[in-house]
Amino acid sequence: MKEFNNINDVLDFAIGEEQAAVDFYLKLADLSKNESIKKAFHEFAEEEMAHKAKLMEVKADGPAVFGTEKAEDMKLSDYLVDVKYRPDMSYEEALILVMKKEKAAFKLYTALADRAQQPEMREMFLHLAQEESKHKLSFEIEYDDHILREN
Repeated sequence: MKEFNNINDVLDFAIGEEQAAVDFYLKLADLSKNESIKKAFHEFAEEEMAHKAKLMEVKADGPAVFGTEKAEDMKLSDYLVDVKYRPDMSYEEALILVMKKEKAAFKLYTALADRAQQPEMREMFLHLAQEESKHKLSFEIEYDDHILREN
């Protein structure tokens, strides 16, 4: 399990997760035969790139934007997804994985918002959490429309 000794470790983790989301969405876009779904995956990848840029900006601003609580108090295992991407994943499995990752990102950004000392940082993390929640909802709708209705 990954150790988080300070807020920079947490931010590095979040930045890495955003990059992984970008890579995953682009991979799903390449695999998709439906043009509207392909476009949606590209749009999600762009949003995740923007999230990564915001997090890198916060990291550059330094630890003053957060409270003094230790990173281990954040229970970071709550923000990890234990399922990994496989090249042979079905569309259903990929959607389930994406929903889990978006939920984990939502929880992480909510926890970071709780620890942010500056109101503008708190608002930024809450905004990121809200965006991740919207992503999850989009994938839940996609799952409902294209997986559950087929079964």
